[in-house]
Amino acid sequence: MPNITFETPHLTTGLTGPMQLLEKQILNQQKEIEDWLKVQWQKSPAPIYGSVDLRNAGFKLAPVDMNLFPGGFNNLQLNPAFMTLSSVAAKIAIQKIDSSIKNILLIPENHTRNIFYWENVNALLIILKEAGFVVRVGSLLPDLMQPREMSIASGGSITIAPIHRIDDKISIEGFLPDLILLNNDLSDGIPEVLQGLSQPITPPAELGWSHRLKSEHFQYYADISKEFSELIKIDPWLIAPLFRHCGSVDFMQSSGQECLVSNVEELLNAITKKYKEYNIQQAPYVVVKADAGTYGMAVMMIKSVEEMMTLNRKQRTHMSKSKGGQPVDKVIIQEGVYTFETWGEDNAVTEPVVYMWGERVVGGFYRIHKDRGIDENLNSPGMRFEPLAFAKPCSQPAFASAPSLNADEDQNRFYAYGVIARLSMLAAAREILDQKAGA
Repeated sequence: MPNITFETPHLTTGLTGPMQLLEKQILNQQKEIEDWLKVQWQKSPAPIYGSVDLRNAGFKLAPVDMNLFPGGFNNLQLNPAFMTLSSVAAKIAIQKIDSSIKNILLIPENHTRNIFYWENVNALLIILKEAGFVVRVGSLLPDLMQPREMSIASGGSITIAPIHRIDDKISIEGFLPDLILLNNDLSDGIPEVLQGLSQPITPPAELGWSHRLKSEHFQYYADISKEFSELIKIDPWLIAPLFRHCGSVDFMQSSGQECLVSNVEELLNAITKKYKEYNIQQAPYVVVKADAGTYGMAVMMIKSVEEMMTLNRKQRTHMSKSKGGQPVDKVIIQEGVYTFETWGEDNAVTEPVVYMWGERVVGGFYRIHKDRGIDENLNSPGMRFEPLAFAKPCSQPAFASAPSLNADEDQNRFYAYGVIARLSMLAAAREILDQKAGA
């Protein structure tokens, strides 16, 4: 791994108190944690890849979102070492599916005008080709009749081609894949061309956002956080956001309001109780967001029941649709986790995003937003990215020489990030296992 030095965020708080105690607890039990995770991965094989959004409140470190079809792989190129790690981990993860896999068909989103998304696709192609696979890009665009060049922000282009199906196999221009890799979250549903194939598809199409719910994922995560917390003797709340959900809402018609108001009230009361237990002075808040979907759409922060009861038309319109104009009829009400991490001289608010191939942490980046506050959604226009400077691959700590317990050392915090991200990945693994069992 190249010896590269990066500026890392200054942590304005969280260097004393529960967060430091949590880090020490994790660091003191690395061997036990890694052994436990090894057993869990044997029971529930990890998804092919994923990304986890974390929030570090100083007194709490928790995931707030988990994406099984992550974009943003181009941000790993900010640190070339991450690309090398990704190629190695990708090869291991893919060969676990089938050691004979050589040809991969990558199916991206239909973002024809988003040149930055195609940077993500380009990074994926680099990772997979460096891992030794032959890769082509097939598209689900309904009007695509012949190959098309997609421009990327840094220059150059990517060739996409229409998908052809014969019986239970798909191909593009005579290229027959051994594996279909989805980088499309299938928010619009599973297209017929991908149904009933004999070729393996990963991640499973049934885990796209047309079928998967965030509230279900966080229930899996809540169960795992309890198991993990028993292992290292901590309060599960320190690593898991409390949440509720409403399964039938219409923001424009104000239907489902009773469910929203009652759950916001219950959740704020539960958070207030925990804040008092830990003598936390900040005001509790909750995040109401679409129970399916990505890209930071249909998200709002609520600090009181009155706010929930008096949404204006602009707020209702914002919450009524998610990616691709899909109507929002289900929401998760999640404990808001402050972020007390900042970047640079202007103290821009930031949060870490951790990337994995299989069960291996390969790197990540900081999402930074100078115009957002510590209790706001940073996944919004105006954000920028800086690399996470992992001192070592987080999934492979060195046990021979125990690390320092000084919370100022970056590798300690990054190891903690890697552990929490892997717990979220494990929750997704159990989702997939149960989905297969019920199929």
